[in-house]
Amino acid sequence: MEEEEEAIGFLDKVLEDEDVFLLEECELGTPTSPGSGSPFLVAVKVEAGKGLEMRKLVLSGFLASEEIYINQLEALLLPMKPLKATATTSQPVLTIQQIETIFYKIQDIYEIHKEFYDNLCPKVQQWDSQVTMGHLFQKLASQLGVYKAFVDNYKVALETAEKCSQSNNQFQKISEELKVKGPKDSKDSHTSVTMEALLYKPIDRVTRSTLVLHDLLKHTPVDHPDYPLLQDALRISQNFLSSINEDIDPRRTAVTTPKGETRQLVKDGFLVEMSESSRKLRHVFLFTDVLLCAKLKKTSAGKHQQYDCKWYIPLADLVFPSPEESEASPQVHPFPDHELEDMKMKISALKSEIQKEKANKGQSRAIERLKKKMFENEFLLLLNSPTIPFRIHNRNGKSYLFLLSSDYERSEWREAIQKLQKKDLQAFVLSSVELQVLTGSCFKLRTVHNIPVTSNKDDDESPGLYGFLHVIVHSAKGFKQSANLYCTLEVDSFGYFVSKAKTRVFRDTTEPKWDEEFEIELEGSQSLRILCYEKCYDKTKVNKDNNEIVDKIMGKGQIQLDPQTVESKNWHTDVIEMNGIKVEFSMKFTSRDMSLKRTPSKKQTGVFGVKINVVTKRERSKVPYIVRQCIEEVEKRGIEEVGIYRISGVATDIQALKAVFDANNKDILLMLSDMDINAIAGTLKLYFRELPEPLLTDRLYPAFMEGIALSDPAAKENCMMHLLRSLPDPNLITFLFLLEHLKRVAEKEPINKMSLHNLATVFGPTLLRPSEVESKAHLTSAADIWSHDVMAQVQVLLYYLQHPPISFAELKRNTLYFSTDV
Repeated sequence: MEEEEEAIGFLDKVLEDEDVFLLEECELGTPTSPGSGSPFLVAVKVEAGKGLEMRKLVLSGFLASEEIYINQLEALLLPMKPLKATATTSQPVLTIQQIETIFYKIQDIYEIHKEFYDNLCPKVQQWDSQVTMGHLFQKLASQLGVYKAFVDNYKVALETAEKCSQSNNQFQKISEELKVKGPKDSKDSHTSVTMEALLYKPIDRVTRSTLVLHDLLKHTPVDHPDYPLLQDALRISQNFLSSINEDIDPRRTAVTTPKGETRQLVKDGFLVEMSESSRKLRHVFLFTDVLLCAKLKKTSAGKHQQYDCKWYIPLADLVFPSPEESEASPQVHPFPDHELEDMKMKISALKSEIQKEKANKGQSRAIERLKKKMFENEFLLLLNSPTIPFRIHNRNGKSYLFLLSSDYERSEWREAIQKLQKKDLQAFVLSSVELQVLTGSCFKLRTVHNIPVTSNKDDDESPGLYGFLHVIVHSAKGFKQSANLYCTLEVDSFGYFVSKAKTRVFRDTTEPKWDEEFEIELEGSQSLRILCYEKCYDKTKVNKDNNEIVDKIMGKGQIQLDPQTVESKNWHTDVIEMNGIKVEFSMKFTSRDMSLKRTPSKKQTGVFGVKINVVTKRERSKVPYIVRQCIEEVEKRGIEEVGIYRISGVATDIQALKAVFDANNKDILLMLSDMDINAIAGTLKLYFRELPEPLLTDRLYPAFMEGIALSDPAAKENCMMHLLRSLPDPNLITFLFLLEHLKRVAEKEPINKMSLHNLATVFGPTLLRPSEVESKAHLTSAADIWSHDVMAQVQVLLYYLQHPPISFAELKRNTLYFSTDV
């Protein structure tokens, strides 16, 4: 079974290509039948528009990509004949042996796919729900041996082509620009592609065909004659992938760790270090006089675990860089958001699988295997999500960079080190024996035993809260002198903390009174952190380092979000003490299943809670006035605001704006121009959240969930565009209007820190939610709603945000969309 699990990475060593890993979502084994398996692989009969036949959409999308693949193989074969003809002349471009090595098995692969395409095409064009084509896929799978031969020769083919290019100008010209025919309905008649890129296509195709088989099985009834044939084709394909699986490193980075000994251990924890331009998980140990960074050694089962010291700095030699020095340091490049989102989706799906296995009293081996897979994904998320730099210098030379997930965590480490540095510390050098003894003690002394991922938690531990936390930050006391003060709120999400709200700055005071209310979305959160800052207005101290906050932290505190305390309907007031400062705040919690309830407005003259088509008809507009005005204001003065749409606006300001829009007050524009920009952004989000049904409609919700779960890109494109076309015009036009705005916001990501993924996370669950009937029918708890749906909702919006511009007229004119990207 383990070989099967890792079969999906079969060419990782040949080419590091992420497409190969698409298969990780499709667990190898029996494909999911209706009512079982992963939450994203549930077969559902979908009715959308005139009936969205997912099976046909999957096939027509795949057929379009097959056409492109055949054209690519043709382009590769085109120079082969003239090259062969010259091989026997006195001036050959290449020898027969070189030609046969480079173009090995291409002709055979072409003929297999041409026959497959010619037989499948009429079946899709003259569609009938009972049509059978499983035998075609079965035959295609049975001919995979040709691919085995191609893969075995692939590396040699590339090397030979490279050598021939270097020694022969004529061949170099040919291999740099091969002409590939465009699809029949495409505007582009030809595209230019390199030979190297085309030689990779057959490798990619094996994975693609297997993805399509998964998609087809999801949408083929078990009693359909094709079902057993497709199942057999999938089994053959998976066995094939297993057979050519090389001995690869399964993308697991060794668990690392750091810190010292013979002294007292003050603090330790897992931190991500940037080392030689890559992220490494380290266990960092802070002793009374030394900071030690270590990694956990790989040991065989049953052996005592040990740490390996990567580096250490005596605290007497440790300095923090100035803002100027940080600015000169290399910038930190965040990990692509869509990849982080994919990891989250996989984690959610695996959590659901584990719960199902436990509920059905499944085999402990199966559960352990799923847990292992979940750990791998959580580990990757933990490694790649932090972005806040924490730089450390050794005054005698080297600098080190850690990446943390929150300002709170960074200040904790900095304060702990600075506190120890107040003592009379001596510089020293550890001998190799001393270092060995110190590193050896880490294992016994450590206080943080496990990597902070949920798969390390016991089953009876709280899964955290899912829903909305309402927090009012009232006031603060205990400041010794007047300052410009504000607070930020952070909550944990998937093991790391994210800043979610920020109060306004209260100027020149020792007793700030904010009384500002925020609504914060929780994703399995267990803790709330409050940080109090003094605002710095001195522009000479601005530090351009990525995410670096230059404002001074005056105090910070954390409280556990206890479900019993928080889940009462009443406000719960509390005081948090931080370095002698006391901050008073109140909070209450609304669970996700409660927040799904949409209450239509009783006042049909307003805009909030009124159907979008009623509002646009009344206003004689294509997009509601409130949407246009809020977007215009954000683009005018909020597009560079850090955390726009993520940082909550003050609740009272949002309610005031809501009342003005509902009353159609003539002072709307004046009020908008004076209002805090986060409140305007919050009003826009509230408008979409309070629609009687979500913008992307209750009716199409199941279809969006199905479409985004399709593995084959061409089928997904086909389906996702069909769904947009099925929306009522006011919904579609408003959605496209919002989409273009969010893309413009993301263009300013270097300044506002809001990527497409961040925006999709904020808006996805607002524009796309299951109806109350849907959620009651399928889900048992708030946590289930999160793991089943929210990640997929984010993925749907992200799909459209990452898509090239979609025009309303073009969308309505086309009946089928085919992607040309194979």
